[in-house]
Amino acid sequence: MAMIIQEQAEGLAREWVEAWNRHDLEGIVAHYSDSVVLSSPRVVDLLGDPEGALEGKDALRAYFDRGLKAIPDLKFELLDVLTGVDGLTIYYGNQTGRHVAEIMSLDDRGLVSRVTVHYGPG
Repeated sequence: MAMIIQEQAEGLAREWVEAWNRHDLEGIVAHYSDSVVLSSPRVVDLLGDPEGALEGKDALRAYFDRGLKAIPDLKFELLDVLTGVDGLTIYYGNQTGRHVAEIMSLDDRGLVSRVTVHYGPG
């Protein structure tokens, strides 16, 4: 395990937010490992999956594509980046003003291998 350097975390977060704001699906998924696991309340809402989780880059790509099409005005504003051991948290506001925290674990290549998403009220 290795501590994530703040500059590395901030760079990843900026690239990630910019890809979302461009609605660049391949730019977004480029940050994730092939075996990524994502857990989010939006998986429940958007896909109707009561588990709220999905696994694998192909499933993630399909989910993100569906989300981009469902929310054409989607836009993120980076608010903060927090670092930890083998991971980071991206804290941002979305187009509705709702705050979101994505807690990401990175693999040895610096790709997101696990992400848990938490939403503020709104």
